[in-house]
Amino acid sequence: MYKNILVPIAFDSDSKALKSLEVAKALAEPGAKITLLHVLEHIPGYAITYLPPDYLAQSRAALEKELADMAAKVPGAKGMVIEGHSGRSILEYGEENGCDLIIIASHQPAMSDYLLGSTAAVVVRHAHCAVHVLR
Repeated sequence: MYKNILVPIAFDSDSKALKSLEVAKALAEPGAKITLLHVLEHIPGYAITYLPPDYLAQSRAALEKELADMAAKVPGAKGMVIEGHSGRSILEYGEENGCDLIIIASHQPAMSDYLLGSTAAVVVRHAHCAVHVLR
């Protein structure tokens, strides 16, 4: 049983967020802290000029609301949106906040994942705590 669980959430069509939350509930000890984390990747400067001026603020607000709605269904859970590189940011957040388990969803690897490394692969290789990978 774990006391401080980090669940990175990716909002994409292949997201396994609900399954990740079920696993977190099953592995959490009573009174455990569960953090649903979304990493907002930086948008390159050349691309941001093509977006509406309030795009980032609206995106962040929508993500925070979605995470809060998900967290409301899980005892002891909270949502958090941070900015940065996905893999590194997940690892840093987990270490800085004393997480003892990271539950991360993975997809079927493509050739680019073997060359560059997927987010899940980076987390598995470098985490300082237990990692549970969902396929």
